[in-house]
Amino acid sequence: MPCEPESARRARLLVSVALNTWGIDELAENGVQIVAELVNNAVRHTRCRVVRVRVTRPAEGVVRIGVADRCRDTPQQGHADDESESGRGLSLVEALSRRWGYDRKHWGKVVWAELEVQATEASGAC
Repeated sequence: MPCEPESARRARLLVSVALNTWGIDELAENGVQIVAELVNNAVRHTRCRVVRVRVTRPAEGVVRIGVADRCRDTPQQGHADDESESGRGLSLVEALSRRWGYDRKHWGKVVWAELEVQATEASGAC
């Protein structure tokens, strides 16, 4: 996707469709918020031309949402006060996910967050 603010909308749709397809649409609200924050961070803090959004199931009961860009700068969690208009994105990602992090690549990085699928949801998912 182009590294522009409008791509956050497309990324939210991608996550929503993936989670609905897997029958775990209960995670959609958190998933779309997470991907929007990750895409917006890439747009705001990198000089990338494109971002790649991936939604995977790396293990039983886990959904991973990742946003890749060609910038090697690592994400830094902000420390916003009550008056700040920005700096809360990764704190929100942390609050909504079971864990988050990043993987450095030779071409850039992938910032990701994982959602936990509840046992009753995981058993019915494809």
